[in-house]
Amino acid sequence: MYLTGFADEAAQDLATQIKATKEIGWTRISARGVNGANIHELPETEFDLVANQLDEAGITIPEFGSLIGNWGKKISSDFDVTLAEIERAIPRMQRLETKLIRVMSYAQEPWGSDQNEGERFRRLREIHSRFADAGIQAIHENCMNWGGFSPDHTLRLVEEVPGLKLVFDTANPIFQLDRSKSEPFPWQDPMEFYQKVKEHVVHVHIKDCTNPPAGETEPAQYTLPGDGQAKVREILKELKADGYEGGLAIEPHVATVFHATDGVEPDWQQCYDSYVEYGHAMNRLMAELA
Repeated sequence: MYLTGFADEAAQDLATQIKATKEIGWTRISARGVNGANIHELPETEFDLVANQLDEAGITIPEFGSLIGNWGKKISSDFDVTLAEIERAIPRMQRLETKLIRVMSYAQEPWGSDQNEGERFRRLREIHSRFADAGIQAIHENCMNWGGFSPDHTLRLVEEVPGLKLVFDTANPIFQLDRSKSEPFPWQDPMEFYQKVKEHVVHVHIKDCTNPPAGETEPAQYTLPGDGQAKVREILKELKADGYEGGLAIEPHVATVFHATDGVEPDWQQCYDSYVEYGHAMNRLMAELA
């Protein structure tokens, strides 16, 4: 197993992201945003500078956290937007020699309403196919999207989209109701989710948190790895026992939550410090595991 992380939670500018990564002792970044924009949204000249800066620093990008089909896009949205994102992402991933791209299955509609599943499957097949043709593996994340409704929904995606693989997020089950079970729907169990889908998992996001308060949808608190309810230690042990050799990417959310909508600018020094602290905590967990 190797360690990486979404360093845009430490800083917006790439130089500081690289600094944080090296301070933790790592050589990999899970690319998502630079200067406030996703990698596939950067102007071409700015992306070229980013790529050269990564080369000079000796930092590699094993995973690209795209906006494709994410929780912010409804299934009724214009699919041409997605196709354009794919076309911009492919050459940039090839330039960075990145083989994994995180995608989602579009935003959840209110439970009980039409989820337009057929269109989701059709789009995911096209998304997967376009990346596969370019030698890139699309990996679906269990987030606030259709596949995140339950492990059974994720397995249905894998069945409907041949060749699709998964990135498993340890904490997302903590604030998602398990829609495969009877009412009143319980919170998902992260270990149960992992065990059901693990044969399709090729990448893992590490974050930890506690269940939302009654009536809320956001966790009560994001914590250091192993300090919340995401069963991070247990899942790491299971991954090791399963012979998993892929990446573990920290996505702390301790200082800032990327899908929060309050519009408040984060304290970037706090973000930097908490990201580095989180990385060192992850190093300690891996030492325990060893």
